[in-house]
Amino acid sequence: MRIPASVIGGAVVVLVIGLAAALAPWIAPHNPLDVGSFDLLNAEMPPAFMAEGDSRFWLGTDNQGRDLFSAMLYGARVSIAIGGGAVLVAATVGVILGLLAGYLGGWVDALIMRVGDVILSLPTILLALLVSGVARAVFPEAGTAQWAPVILIGAIAIHEWVQYARTVRAATMVESSKDYVRAARVMGLPSIRIMARHILPNVLSPVIVIATINLAAAVLTEATLSFLGVGMPPTYPSLGTLIRIGNEFVFSGIWWIATFPAALLVVLVLGVNIVGDWLRDWFNPKRQAR
Repeated sequence: MRIPASVIGGAVVVLVIGLAAALAPWIAPHNPLDVGSFDLLNAEMPPAFMAEGDSRFWLGTDNQGRDLFSAMLYGARVSIAIGGGAVLVAATVGVILGLLAGYLGGWVDALIMRVGDVILSLPTILLALLVSGVARAVFPEAGTAQWAPVILIGAIAIHEWVQYARTVRAATMVESSKDYVRAARVMGLPSIRIMARHILPNVLSPVIVIATINLAAAVLTEATLSFLGVGMPPTYPSLGTLIRIGNEFVFSGIWWIATFPAALLVVLVLGVNIVGDWLRDWFNPKRQAR
């Protein structure tokens, strides 16, 4: 199957943004986490290519005097890390519960699926807001830069695991009826070994596709929560917090604070979605059967 140019472009974009975010401490010309280096005299400077711009700040500065380009690199790092962590947690929990539901059946299957139905009845953002709000009320330190990523990962993952569980459950039920699984049972192999060594490798293809597509959704959810003020603190930039800060100044002519982070978020999510759509087509059983 020939890989379309759009998919290659999307993959390159995601790779470049990911590498730049990972290498932010070495690439960024300024450290947006060093509050002591902020100078309010540099606040709200336009990009360097504008008449009043400063060559030290390529994309301008925000209301605190932070270099916007450096803040975007660190912000992308935070957003990708939180989105990737949420996908990893959701996929792990969903795959385990899906294997148990599909292989054991009975009341185990009914319990897991009914809990999933209840969770899916709530919108993602609403459930994430609820989890984040409860965590902040119970743990006052939940809003700090150290604990906020953990809370965000949990708030996003608690809704997304159901998709993995349902997919793996259906695939497990199909695999459980095949001869190799029956042979393993006749040999007296433990159920855990059958699920982990024999069934799991055969149900991972759709999980990879779902994880890729959900990465974009998780990054968007993190940005939305940070935009609403329940994500990362303003002193620790993420793409969502930068957009929230810039949104207050858009109609004052200071458009760059919100525009550049929003454009980076759009490009990142678009690249991930393009790759995810191609993976879905690649793993499509109808294509493989041709």
